[in-house]
Amino acid sequence: MNEDAQEPDRIVELREEIDQLKEAVTSHAVVDQAIGMMVALGRVTPDQGWTVLREISQHTNIKLRTIAEMIVVWGQNDDLPPDIRAVLEETLDAYGPTQIPDDAPPTP
Repeated sequence: MNEDAQEPDRIVELREEIDQLKEAVTSHAVVDQAIGMMVALGRVTPDQGWTVLREISQHTNIKLRTIAEMIVVWGQNDDLPPDIRAVLEETLDAYGPTQIPDDAPPTP
């Protein structure tokens, strides 16, 4: 096969790789944001924040990225499923005093 015939295949491969890299960067950013929330709320180290996310993922059988997304959304609109919140509180409590706020105060 000559190089000209292989070129379109290589372009497709490179585009797929770029899409995968973009997804990885986005996923990493969401996980980092969720770790930051664990650090702030749970008063844990960033490494412990990562461990908390991993443990929540394992205990709920939900992908870590999905857990991270749920936690970031929760930080924005105070909406976290009760079962995930319970596992979050229990896991953070294992590392020290948890500072998870109750429902957001009503806005005037």
